[in-house]
Amino acid sequence: MTPRLDPFTAAPELARAWFAFSTKVEGSGLERPLLELVKIRASQINGCANCLNMHTFEARQAGESEQRIALLGAWQEAPCYSERERAALAWTDHVTLIADKRAPDGVYAALDAQFSKEEQVRLTMAILVINGWNRLAIAFNLFDPSRGWQA
Repeated sequence: MTPRLDPFTAAPELARAWFAFSTKVEGSGLERPLLELVKIRASQINGCANCLNMHTFEARQAGESEQRIALLGAWQEAPCYSERERAALAWTDHVTLIADKRAPDGVYAALDAQFSKEEQVRLTMAILVINGWNRLAIAFNLFDPSRGWQA
């Protein structure tokens, strides 16, 4: 796959602003392993190889097990996720597929039971950010092997 363009070269001011916003959201205080699970899940839904490569690597660095990473595609049936993680993953699924799934009251109620209002905004912003990165990577054929597992 040949990259179509480099957003940081083509529109450096906007790309730097997006990166700065992403960094701010990353440091918002949510647990790193939870954030990595959310990033992997959204990237699975969107089919983003670049972000899957990067965030499975980063999840392992954050202490995630191979089992929990491998089962993420079937998180609803897998018993290894906490109620907090399940609420975040359900919210991720619905926000990522918002046009089809919407954000139903039951999914929000589970989120509300596990996350403070501020954490809900932080998590939702994290989901927005990874979806944005997925779309940039897919649209412009971006894949950076130095940011994840190497063959």
